[in-house]
Amino acid sequence: MLKKISKYWWCQMLGWSAYFALNWFYYYTLDKSVVQLSDFINLLIFIALGILATHLFRTLINKRNWVTYNSERQILLFFAMVAGTSVTVYISYNSLMYFVYKYKQEDLVRALISPFVISFIWWMIYYIWHYIERNRSSQVDQLKLETTVKELELKTIKAQLNPHFIFNALNSIRALVDENPQRARTAITELSNILRSSMQSEKAETVSLENELNIVKDYLALEHIRFEERLNVQYDIDPDTLELQVPPMMLQTLVENAIKHGISRIISGGSVYINSSLKGMQHVITIENTGQIIENSINGHGFGLQSTRQRLGLLFGSRASFEIRNKDEHTVEATVVMPLL
Repeated sequence: MLKKISKYWWCQMLGWSAYFALNWFYYYTLDKSVVQLSDFINLLIFIALGILATHLFRTLINKRNWVTYNSERQILLFFAMVAGTSVTVYISYNSLMYFVYKYKQEDLVRALISPFVISFIWWMIYYIWHYIERNRSSQVDQLKLETTVKELELKTIKAQLNPHFIFNALNSIRALVDENPQRARTAITELSNILRSSMQSEKAETVSLENELNIVKDYLALEHIRFEERLNVQYDIDPDTLELQVPPMMLQTLVENAIKHGISRIISGGSVYINSSLKGMQHVITIENTGQIIENSINGHGFGLQSTRQRLGLLFGSRASFEIRNKDEHTVEATVVMPLL
């Protein structure tokens, strides 16, 4: 039976019981006058009216969905509830006192002090409680949303190591088996490293740039088997950035995008330039490749690129950015800016 009572009513009962106990303690210890039965009844009437008034006003603001109000309106609503509750208790209590005892309160200000103080304390506790609850609920929902998004992104990113790349790599390895067995064995190791990193990427939110670069080098080594002299790769990596954290498979996704939508579409091939540097309190990664972004093409709106933006937003918020553009008539530039953790 007790389990069915809501937290709200538990707080009502405990709060008003504490108020009753404090008043009774005052009557018996500090107040020198004789306590009569009518004092006990009057106190119970005041408490009953307090419970009724606070509950009615609470029901009113819940029906009007006050939770959605902004901070300024919340403050105004708070004082309106305090004033409304205290005036309601004062009028109803004094009306009953006049009806039963023919007693009329002469000092209006003094008579309002007690209902006002009680109402102020009641609504202050109520607002603080709901403020904490809303924040906690919002944080939990946000964490659940971020976790879901990250899981979906990571699963899709693993799929971004698309079958075409794997088939091309396997065909290249098969061609090397007789021609260059040692290189074929190395290529198999490079492919297994990439697949292993793809499977393990969901276990961590970030990895070091050095680890990410190792995967990119394995990936480009496999692509070099296919493109041979048509693919030229250059690295310009600041050693101070190697231990910095980046989203897993992000760099590999951007390099794959450069190969797939840039180099592979040019008969003569082209170059991929990878730069990592520090600029103030920011870590900047730049990938340049031969090619051009065609308006409304997948280059600017593919899932891999959208996923990169979303993951950067989840990890760093507005402090991180991602941009891909045509640097000139022959080069595409992708730039990732992340804050130093």
